Amino acid sequence: MNLSDRTVLVVGGTSGIGRELARRFAAAGSAVAVAGRSEQALAELAGEGFGTFRADVTDDDSVARSRDAVLARYPGLDTVVTMAGVMLMEDLRDPAHFAAARTTVDTNLLGTIRVIDAFTPHLVGRGAGTVVTVTSGIAFLPFPPMPSYAASKAAVHAYSEALRAQLDGTGVDVVELVPPAVAGAGQQVKTSALPLGDFADETMKLLAQDPTPHEILVERVLTHRWAERDGTYADLVAQRSKALSMLPGRQG
Repeated sequence: MNLSDRTVLVVGGTSGIGRELARRFAAAGSAVAVAGRSEQALAELAGEGFGTFRADVTDDDSVARSRDAVLARYPGLDTVVTMAGVMLMEDLRDPAHFAAARTTVDTNLLGTIRVIDAFTPHLVGRGAGTVVTVTSGIAFLPFPPMPSYAASKAAVHAYSEALRAQLDGTGVDVVELVPPAVAGAGQQVKTSALPLGDFADETMKLLAQDPTPHEILVERVLTHRWAERDGTYADLVAQRSKALSMLPGRQG
């Protein structure tokens, strides 16, 4: 992917990884727009020169309005990055967790689908473009305190695979970004997490490859992505299950 001449929309780019990638695309020479819910963050990004648009990925009408506004200002849009997501802990022994599960699936999975549905006709009509979906190392190696997050990201992985197959021959590529735990990305992570700047450096190098890999896998996420293949899955899940002590009902 030539990073210097793209017209990029980052949905969910008001914080963390999304905001950093928006800045990196812009620094590389691309025109970049950001969509999200935070009015304050959007105002800050507008001050940096980004096109900014209000969008709530859990709301069909909001996504449609933002699409129309984006395409009116950026008719040459060729890259859509679907970054919006939430990470919520859930204790599955407490039925009250369902509210968190519903929010997680509606944002992470259905929100991704809403954004893709909104912009796919435009990209297919151009005969060229890229959709970048965002999953997680947790899609391949679950983190037990966040079961619906893991499930939603695994679902986005499967959806990305199917989307790539269905768009084959249209000129529209589907690239899946698979982050590990990233410090400074708004996640509840340990200090051992990959620094945001390092993650962005490695990610942009991978995106710049020709051809761009179907999955963007930084070095730190490889143990997650290939745990089943490498025979380390059961041991790693057992290790990560120790984090269940983070749940309020499991303390003590």
